[in-house]
Order: sequence, then structure tokens, then C-alpha cells
Amino acid sequence: MPVLRRSRGLLPLSMVLTLSLLSSLSSLSPPATGKKKLYIGALFPMSGGWPGGQACLPSAQYAMDLVNNRTDILPDYELELIHYDSMCDPGEATKLLYDLLYTEPIKIVLMPGCSGVSTLVGEAARMWNLIVLSYGSSSPALSNRQRFPTFFRTHPSATLHNPTRVQLFQKWKWTRIATIQQTTEVFTSTLDDLEQRTKEAGIEISVRQSFLTDPAVAVKNLKRQDARIIVGLFYETEARKVFCEVFKEKLYGKKYVWFLIGWYADNWFKIKDPAINCTVENMTEAVEGHVTTEIVMLNPETLKGVSNLTSQEFLEELMSRLGGKNPEETGGFQEAPLAFDAVWALALALNKTSERLKAKGRRLEDFNYNNHDITSEIYRALNTSSFEGVSGHVVFDAQGSRMAMTLIEQLQGGMYKKIGYYDSSQKNLSWFGNDIWIGAGPPADRTVVREEYRYLSQKLFAAVSVFAGLGILLGIVCLTFNIYNSNVRYIQNSQPYLNNMTAVGCMMALAAVFPLGIDGHHIHRSQFPVVCQFRLWLLGLGFSVAYGSMFTKIWWVHTLFTKKDEKNERKKQLEPWKLYATAGALLAVDFLSLMIWQIVDPLHITIEKFTKEAPKEDLDVLIQPLLEHCSSDKINTWLGNIYGYKGLLLLLGIFLAYETKSVSTEKINDHRAVGMAIYNVAVLCLITAPVTMILSSQQDASFAFASLAVVFSAYITLVVLFVPKIRRLITRGEWQSEQQDTLKTGSSTNNNDEEKSRQLERENRELQKIIQEKEERVSALRNQLAERQALRSRRRPSTSLYPNEGKMNRNHCHNSQIPLLYK
Repeated sequence: MPVLRRSRGLLPLSMVLTLSLLSSLSSLSPPATGKKKLYIGALFPMSGGWPGGQACLPSAQYAMDLVNNRTDILPDYELELIHYDSMCDPGEATKLLYDLLYTEPIKIVLMPGCSGVSTLVGEAARMWNLIVLSYGSSSPALSNRQRFPTFFRTHPSATLHNPTRVQLFQKWKWTRIATIQQTTEVFTSTLDDLEQRTKEAGIEISVRQSFLTDPAVAVKNLKRQDARIIVGLFYETEARKVFCEVFKEKLYGKKYVWFLIGWYADNWFKIKDPAINCTVENMTEAVEGHVTTEIVMLNPETLKGVSNLTSQEFLEELMSRLGGKNPEETGGFQEAPLAFDAVWALALALNKTSERLKAKGRRLEDFNYNNHDITSEIYRALNTSSFEGVSGHVVFDAQGSRMAMTLIEQLQGGMYKKIGYYDSSQKNLSWFGNDIWIGAGPPADRTVVREEYRYLSQKLFAAVSVFAGLGILLGIVCLTFNIYNSNVRYIQNSQPYLNNMTAVGCMMALAAVFPLGIDGHHIHRSQFPVVCQFRLWLLGLGFSVAYGSMFTKIWWVHTLFTKKDEKNERKKQLEPWKLYATAGALLAVDFLSLMIWQIVDPLHITIEKFTKEAPKEDLDVLIQPLLEHCSSDKINTWLGNIYGYKGLLLLLGIFLAYETKSVSTEKINDHRAVGMAIYNVAVLCLITAPVTMILSSQQDASFAFASLAVVFSAYITLVVLFVPKIRRLITRGEWQSEQQDTLKTGSSTNNNDEEKSRQLERENRELQKIIQEKEERVSALRNQLAERQALRSRRRPSTSLYPNEGKMNRNHCHNSQIPLLYK
């Protein structure tokens, strides 16, 4: 059965006068013999914003006639309706309420219509101990029991749409919605209730927009904030303004779903409105596919209720009482079943109250405005009402609001089609399965964001890995060469154990290239922290071992052989344990630093998110690029300390290498090559470290800089330190140790003898130089002594033949020892 939609048209004056005359004649009809009258004060808006009384008044009078003719309901009483036209105006209703309360007879119940009028009547009624039963008020504010303690209504609250909306959100798996509302009290309170229900259901209202008269800005905000599922709460005239802006902003189509109120006229979007500048075709295109929720006000089933009428029979009788007037031109036609059932709810409650009062020896006619007990009985009876009416099953919730079914419709091809019902009291959704969507199904509640991890270029990783692998092989060759020839004097004079450390450190650093290039493309994310540990330890300890051993050499060369005072040259001995202790200390510092870091703040995986990207093939999908990083909670602090310490070592190494570039010593015969390696390593590290931090979000560039710096540093170090030694031994044939050389004749033994001879000659020249300095010193002392003796002889005349004999003897003795200095 079709659901009739509310019409806001005004009833002609003649119709109003006719209905008023019929009401007056009805009120003057004589009561049945032996029946007492119970008076009901009613306010029916025959005009104004909602002229619902045009259909609701005849419907209520029809219900009164049926009740009064029943012998099983209020057999001793007759209900009489005293009504006025409130014009849906609270100000006018205030005057009429005064007349109802202060004019005989006493009214046992009040029946207002509009929400504004009901608010006024409901707040005042408790002062007169009156029950208020409304047939046409939907404001959610009327559900406040503290503010309206005696208020009931057969018209469901506007919030009854919200359980249906939430049920549909869950059915279509939407967890993010948006709202746009007209700033009126009824829509604000409805939206507050929706927000509470969605929160309980785990649904987010991501955007909440409102407007007073112009919705343009609000609609643009919905578009800008990517609203997809939109609930609109506004009157019909404002709905046309909203969807004109929706058409302009292209906020419709397969990506969007609009939820609207269902009591608009069927052709509301086709009505020409001078307030908008969109054509009917534009409006029809914009509203296609939207969903409406509407309270079921007429029972869709052919079931006879308490009035012994089906809903269809009720409509036929109502049309008869309206004189065949067009329902779309009659205000309140849709709510007429609610007014009919309101009278029946009141009659059944009074009937139940009458029986309870008889048990207490009291009667309904004993009611007055000071009688709280009878009011309490009527309240209790209404609160427990449950019957089948022409509008469906009538039952009230704890706030006195009607519980009813909700009709769900969708605009398909310009026509509203029923797609389901929802009974919020039973939480039962009856679904017809005939919903139609522009796309393959219900759209997503937001732009679908597809996460994609950025991985390292495999070609780059493979190329660098090949170079790193070859570098490790070169390191193995150099290490093997150094160990095998460790007894060769030339190799011994280069401190081979430190060179071995350098080779091992370079291989460790080259091995770190492999975990640097491993990411989620190769391993599971749970294994990534292990890769982070390998990166840190291999690179950290590799640098410490390789650079530490070279720094140790250059440090001791500078310490021992760059002083200008060469008097103690022979005492300068380079003891091996000092070299090993220095290298070990540098390694221990790095090891402890890394150990403390991993204990206090271990590395873990972090995900960096980049700006979403829109692929060209699908406008409803965004790509969320992600990049995996090794990080810790205070990684900047740790890196700052390590980079600072390593940076100082690099700068100091450059300084020492520069200071010792002209030093020539056989004790560390490759210190110049070490200095050259330090130059290259320091420059590469000082450039690469800040660059890789800046390029950390670019995985290919960051890996290329870091890995190639490691590869080049290792290659340069190995080539500079070991290739000259290999070349020398190959060209001179110094492949065997000295022990093997003694068993053979040949050039190697002669070379060693020549080396020893050259060394003895250098030492002899140094000794001769020292002797010459001593002789010059003795000659100077003799001259000074002779001058002093001559001076004394002139000052003291001699008194004896040999006055200075004793001194001469002493001088002679002293001078006789001078030649001993040459022995």
C-alpha cells in the first residue's frame, strides 16, 4: 500500500468553516442516557506552518465516534473533544491553553499538534497535573522526561530515523559518514542523537556541516573533506537549495550516497523554485539514487486492530469525511492515522484507569487539576499501552515516544521504490533486495586508500652487491697475503697485525651492504628488526676495526717521529703492545656504545607515510606510499653522539696524516699509504653521512650513497695499503721469510746484509755527529778556563815561587781526564 506523503498546503476557508461547524454540532449533541462526559482539550493547527488539523481533526472525531459507540470501552463515559485552532503558533497556543484551563468544564487530557505548541503545553501541563498526548510532534527535545514528565505522543520522534540509518550503515559496511543540517532545533537534536548512536556502533561522523539559509559553503566543505555517505537534515525548500549546490560541486554519482527525510513530496525535486538556478534535469540528475527513511504511519498489512478497521477501511472513511478532497492538498493527511490511534490510546488508558479507580472506590469524574493520584493512574496506563492501530502497533518507550516501523525507499529512475522496512523495537530489518547502485554495489564510505610499500630497486641492489662481494674477495686475498708473508721484514715493518685488522674491518663494512639493501621485498616484516641489528653492528664495528687500526698507526707515527728535539731519538721505541692497546681501546668504545644503545633503546621497524597519490586508472582509489626504516625512540640522540665522536676521529685523522706526510721511519713503513687511505675515508664519510640523512625518504638514492661510500672506502683502503706491498714483493721476489732465506743463496740474503750495512752506516754517522758536538763543547770549556786563570793571575801578585802549584796540579788532573771523553 502506498505511503502518503505530507502536504503543506492550506485548507480553503470554506472547508475550515465546514469542519468547525460540524465540530460544534457534534459537541452540542445530547449525551447517551446514563453516561458521564470526559472532556479532552485539543489544539488542532488548521493553518500556519503545518496545517495538520485539516485531516487530523476529522480523524480524531471519527475515533471518538467509534469509541463512544463501543460498550466494552468506557461504558459509563462519553468522550467529548473541545478543540481550537493553534495555527501551529506557540504564541497563539498560549492564549488558547489559558482558555482551556480556566474555562469549564475540566479537561482530563490535552492533545496538542505541532512540536512548538507541544513544547509549550507539555511544560505547563504538569502544573495542572494534566497528561499530554500529542499526535503530530516529532521534535526529539520532547523526549526529555525531566522537562516533560507527563508527555506522550503517537507521532514517533524524529530520532526514530536514526536507528534505521545506523542499521543501514552497518548493512553496507560503512564506518565513516558526514552530515549537513539546517540550523533548527529539531534537526540539531536529531543530529545529536544520531551522533550518539553512531558512536555506540563504532561509526565516525567525520564531517558535520550546518547552514541557516545558504548551503553553498557547507556543500563545498563536504566536497573538500571527501564526504561520501552524507545524511541531510533540512526542510523540503532547503533540500532544493542543497541539491542545486550538490549538482554544481558534482557531489553525486557512484561514489556518493545521500540520506534524506522521507516526508517530502514525491516530486519535491521537480518543483520549480525561484530560489535556485538549477533546471529540473539538473536536480533529477543530482538526487538520483538517494535513500530516504520515513516513519510508517499507516499499517501496510491488512490487519484489523482494536478499532475493528483495516488501514484501507480507515482511509476510505477518512476520504469520505473530507468530502473527496485531494490528500496532497489536505494538511496532516499523512498524520491522520496517528491522530486516530491517539484517541484510541487515550480511550484504552482511561478505560484501564477507570477499572483501577473502581477498586479504590474512586471515579474518573473525580479528576481535578489538583488530583495527582488520578493523573498517575492515567500515566501508568498510557505507559503500558500496547495495541494494533491503523498506523501499526502502538507502544510507547520510556520517554513517552511512539515506537514504530520505518520505511526505507530509494529514488530509482526518478521514482521512489520501497527497498525495506525496519522495526527498531524488534531490531528487525525486512529487506527486499531491490536496491540499485550506479556502480557495482554500495560505494565505499571514503576514498579507498591502498597501501603500497616502496622497495629498493633490485637492479641497484644487485649491482652494488656484486661490487661488495668482489670487495670481500679482495679483502680475503689481501688478508691471506699479509698473513702468509708476515715474516718478511718489509711486511713486519708495516705492522701486519694492524693491517690484518684493516682488511677484516673492510670486509665487515662491505658485508653490511647486504642488510642495507634487504627490505620487505625479501623478508617478512617481523624479521626486519634482525636486519636492522646486522646493519648497525656490521657497519659500526667494521668502521671501528678498519679505521681504528689505521688511526692507531698514524697516531703513533705522529707521537714518536714529529718532535724537533732529536736528542732522545735512540730511546724512541715503538712497542707493539701500545699499538694493539690503542686499536683495542677504539674498538671497545664503539662496542660498548652500540651495546648500551641496543639495551637501552633497541632498534625496531618504523613506517614512514608519504603524501597519497592518485592513480590515473581509478579516481576512487588513492595510493598510500609507505617506507620501512630502522629506528628507535631516541635515534637522533644516539646518531648525534656517534656521528660527533666519529667525526672528530676523522678530522683528527686528517690532521695527523697531514702532519706526518714528510716523516720517514722504518718502524711503520706504510704510514704514508695509511694517511692517503684516511684522507679518502674521511672525505667520503663526512659527505655521505649528512647526505644519507637528508635522502632517507628516497630509498634508492639513500642506499646508493651509503653503499657506494662503503664500497669505495673499502676498495681504496685495500688497494692503497696492500697493492704496493704485493707489487714490491713480486718485483723483488721477497716472498719467503727470513728463516727460509737463510737456507738459500741469492739476492735476498745480500739484500738483508745491505740493509743492515746501511743501517749501521746511518748509526755511525749519527754517533760521529754527536762526538763532534762533544768536542766543540770541550774546546769551548778549555778556552773559558784559560781566560779565567789569566784574569786571576793579574789580580793576585805571587808571594811564592810557585803560588798556583796546587791549582795547576788540580787543573792538570782535570785536563788529564778530558781524553777519556773520547774513549
